[in-house]
Amino acid sequence: MKDIDDSPITRDGNSVILAYDHGLEHGPVDFEDVPESKDPAHVFDVATHDAVTSIAVQKGIAEGYYPSYEDDVNLLVKLNGTSNLWSTEPYSPLNCSVEYAAEIGADAVGYTMYAGSNREDHMAETFREIQEEARRYGLPVVMWAYPRGQPIKNDKSTSIISYAARIGLELGADIAKVKYAGSRGAMQEVISNTGEMNVVMSGGSKKSDEAFLADVHDTMEAGGDGLAVGRNVFQREDPEGILDGIEKVVFDGDSPTEAV
Repeated sequence: MKDIDDSPITRDGNSVILAYDHGLEHGPVDFEDVPESKDPAHVFDVATHDAVTSIAVQKGIAEGYYPSYEDDVNLLVKLNGTSNLWSTEPYSPLNCSVEYAAEIGADAVGYTMYAGSNREDHMAETFREIQEEARRYGLPVVMWAYPRGQPIKNDKSTSIISYAARIGLELGADIAKVKYAGSRGAMQEVISNTGEMNVVMSGGSKKSDEAFLADVHDTMEAGGDGLAVGRNVFQREDPEGILDGIEKVVFDGDSPTEAV
């Protein structure tokens, strides 16, 4: 873990990561409600909003679109990912090296860790390699800390989310992206296990503005450091509107009611 307060992917110590790796992870189904969201240029335009501290994309999207936005958007390259067509134990293969991410302008790198999978050992070894390489390039590392696999009976339990987050701290992540644990108190328990590592809430599936911002507010009040959100932004007809609300909650400390 390193001090990332001066990193481009933070603002006043907090982060709002616009996650757009869904085309690989979920497929085109995530773009059906708002068809223009299938166009990466549309989502990069959204990412120019002041609330967004970085956009998280896979290598191909970064190569094709970031050069047109490098003056307005900070880039987080997702180094691994897998399709939703995968049907065996959870595993997310490495698709990009840290060196190549740095070459195409990354300000940070991200990696999914499926704690509990029977491929956990291999993913942990790979994380070690990319974390140490990222240090050589001065790039923060964000761990998508997702408990998943045969032994995991409830990936929404506070204890399981806490364990996955703690793994991020133990292995050297600078930020852990974790699932919302269901309440402010549960998020406090999760974050109490993460030391000085930054913790951001995973946006998850689309909710109403009020419900989503309430979750974000709970996370911030629990000691969190922002969120990594995709569908709750780009699946909206007015993504800028929800980003206005996110900015008020994460950076201004407003309540969900004030933000809406």
